[in-house]
Formats: sequence, C-alpha cells, structure tokens
Amino acid sequence: MPRILVLVAALACPTLVSADEVTDTLQSAIDAYEEGDIQYALDELDFARQRLLEMKTDSLGAFLPAAPEGWSRAVNSEMNAGLAMMGGGVGAEAEYDGPGGESVKITLMADNPMVSSMSAMISNASMMGLKVERINRQRFAAQDDQLMALVGNRVLVQGEGDLDLVRMLLETMDFQALAGFGS
Repeated sequence: MPRILVLVAALACPTLVSADEVTDTLQSAIDAYEEGDIQYALDELDFARQRLLEMKTDSLGAFLPAAPEGWSRAVNSEMNAGLAMMGGGVGAEAEYDGPGGESVKITLMADNPMVSSMSAMISNASMMGLKVERINRQRFAAQDDQLMALVGNRVLVQGEGDLDLVRMLLETMDFQALAGFGS
C-alpha cells in the first residue's frame, strides 16, 4: 500500500526537472555538430540565441512601471528590431495614456552601444548645462520634457512627456533591482 501511494504521488506531481526549448535547441546543435552538420548546428545556435534574447527582453520589460489607476499602458513590441540596427542589445518601451489625454513614454535600453555613448553625457549632465535631479536615489539628467538616467552603468532609462507625470511613473521603479538586470 505505501508503495502505491508513493507511485500515485509521484505521478500526480509535475516533473521537477523538465527540458526547455533553449536546452533542447542547444543539445540539437551539439548533436548536429557531432554528426558533422555544421550549418544545422549554426542554425540551432542562432535559434537558441534568439530565444535567450527574447527571455532577456521580457525580463527587462518587467521593470516598466504599471499603468496608474485610470491610465492605459501600451508596450512597444517592435523596439528590439530597431536596436538590432543600432548595434544590438535589448530594450523595452511603453506608452502611458492618461484619462485626460496625457501621454508619457518610458524607454529602457541595455547592453547597447548607444547607451555607452550617452553615459558621458548623463554622468556630466550639470557640466553640459542639463538640470540634475534624483528619483529614488537615482540621478537623472533633465532636458526639456525628458529625463534620462544610466542605471548600473548599462541600462538607459528615458522618460518623455510632462516631467511631473514622468516622475510619477519613475518613482514606482526599483532602480536597485534594475542595476542587477541580466545577472
């Protein structure tokens, strides 16, 4: 009787270790390589890389603020296609629309050469005549209707629109967690 209960319990529980699409694809690439099919191995590696980038993009998108009560949020799913033409990396972007017609955009970009090139400007914002302000201990450069910050030296955070509304959204973000993105 106890053996039957153990068997029933084991069958009722989902498998703890299950293969995922990336692992299966990487194994397929190894198998193809061992069989001498180099092109198929390369195709499988490209596919696995694409899936990993999608996972990384999804995890970056999780840092975008939720829409405030009464607002809507539309996530731009085409952003990464544009980043591919600018040297790669991942990005997430959302447009927030308020009940009174207000509109604010929050953009996150990581591991992109453009982010590196903007780091000097953001780090020396006051020397460049930009206003500097802090939101949740994160330093932002303010210019016209835009706030920009470099989080963890690799994630660019941009907010565009009415600065009071941009601040309201940015204040809900966890910049300390964002600094550890991807690790």
